[in-house]
Amino acid sequence: MRNAPFTEDGQLSPNPISEREKLMSKQDVIEVEGKVLEALPNAMFQVELENGHVVLAHVSGKIRMNFIRILPGDKVTIELTPYDLTRGRITYRFK
Repeated sequence: MRNAPFTEDGQLSPNPISEREKLMSKQDVIEVEGKVLEALPNAMFQVELENGHVVLAHVSGKIRMNFIRILPGDKVTIELTPYDLTRGRITYRFK
């Protein structure tokens, strides 16, 4: 558990947000399209991006919840975080 910041009078501050959380939000993702090369165990996939890079991607919750099947050869949209560009999340499968 991280230490909660306090105000000068010893009260807990109303919204303790760290500086890193202020700078980086969940909307700061990179969306790219790619083609599934290989299906791996645990709903993981090797995906080749349009620029030629190969990333390891897992299935997002909404795709998993709606039982959307992803097979090698499918065209997909992937979200990458700026922290690790070798891993991603599959958010959409094109028809």
